Amino acid sequence: MRSRILATLLTVALGATAAACGGDGSDGKDGAPLDAGTKVSITVGCMPAKSQEAQRKEWNEDVAAFQKLHPNITVEGKDAFPCIDPQTFQAKLAGGQMEDVFYVYFTDVKNIVAHGQAADITPYLGQVKQNANLDPTVAKVFEDRGKTYGLPRQNYTMGLFYNRTLFTKAGLDPDAPPKTWAEVRDAAKKISALGDGTVGYAELSAKNQGGWHFTTSLYSQGGSMVGPDGKKSAFDGPQGKAVLQNLKDMRWTDDSMGSKQLLVDADIQRMMASGKLGMYLGAPDNATALVDQFKGDYADYGMGPIPGGTGTLLGGDGYMFNPKASPEKIKAGLMWLDFYALTPGQGQLNYARAKTDGRPVGLPQPKLFGQNATGQKDRELRAASANLPVQNFKAYEDAYTSVPGKLEPPQAQQLYAILDSVVSAVLTRRDANIDQLLADARKKADTALARSGT
Repeated sequence: MRSRILATLLTVALGATAAACGGDGSDGKDGAPLDAGTKVSITVGCMPAKSQEAQRKEWNEDVAAFQKLHPNITVEGKDAFPCIDPQTFQAKLAGGQMEDVFYVYFTDVKNIVAHGQAADITPYLGQVKQNANLDPTVAKVFEDRGKTYGLPRQNYTMGLFYNRTLFTKAGLDPDAPPKTWAEVRDAAKKISALGDGTVGYAELSAKNQGGWHFTTSLYSQGGSMVGPDGKKSAFDGPQGKAVLQNLKDMRWTDDSMGSKQLLVDADIQRMMASGKLGMYLGAPDNATALVDQFKGDYADYGMGPIPGGTGTLLGGDGYMFNPKASPEKIKAGLMWLDFYALTPGQGQLNYARAKTDGRPVGLPQPKLFGQNATGQKDRELRAASANLPVQNFKAYEDAYTSVPGKLEPPQAQQLYAILDSVVSAVLTRRDANIDQLLADARKKADTALARSGT
């Protein structure tokens, strides 16, 4: 009870601060462009770490170019690594110690807004030239009750990652990845039949990653993790049972998932890079991890849309604004994000420079813009500087707009931890009772949601 009272007081206090400092535009002046004679200094989170030499160099180049255009604005990057430390993130938020322009995951946005820990930037969006060109699904992540609280930087949707070389060896078409879960099961059988320790399909089932991938598969079949009000779980319906039954059939009936289970992402990436895994669920940047961390080859990998195609998990990150930030700081911060993150051909979207710096170009990520001229320009610039086989991702990219993206559920990590045990049980126990496992998980999930006040 005491913690709830403190949380309420904190919310009221922060909300009042946001209203006083951020402004609501009611005076008719807040939305005006930043005066070129007004000197402003802003702190910005998630500056690339020193270990990311190319990205760090590019960031510094962008800051210099931006400040040359706007000599009245000073951008001070903060390079804490990782950009978000779960152990300190909430404490920094509650204490108002975040940067003026702070970095967030999509999954944190709703809770931050609910607790008044970010400024309403709606009156200042005129500073963002690309705002109207953003993909509405992505932009909506930062919207609440008609107001906007941030802007995206990176985004992705999950799809089917696969080994093109193994597809060819198994007699499968590497340019036509499975579109349904039945086709995935059939392909997994053929790949595992190659022998020599080859696994057809792998799934995560530890460190909350099993629950995360369960959610992805659930969305692909049209299911939901929680009910419409977010207060009760909903994953134990027909779609959730179908996800688990498919895994159980592939694991025990088909023997196409191998005997080693309780895997995490590094395990399956290592398997894929070594040429011993046919398929798993992932985002486009898995290709970079396979090449950079596990010495794989881009030519060996492909990506298709999520099997089933009814929906897929949408994730990503972006920036929000400290509720204590002045209107001038918010305007300057938005101008920086428009320059650095959201304009094709410059900043993070300067693909020609990234190629020159030896970084991979051509993955269909991020997808920040809709099907408009800006989106088309971004795609053309990316294609013009591509240095990896973009055709390997064509099936995924062609289906991108037709598969709805859906955000992670409230209290995602708690729900994922609960469902880890469900997925791992199905993959390690031949006699696992799916109905009972889901019923037990629902009780725990409902308790977690109730405690959170969601």
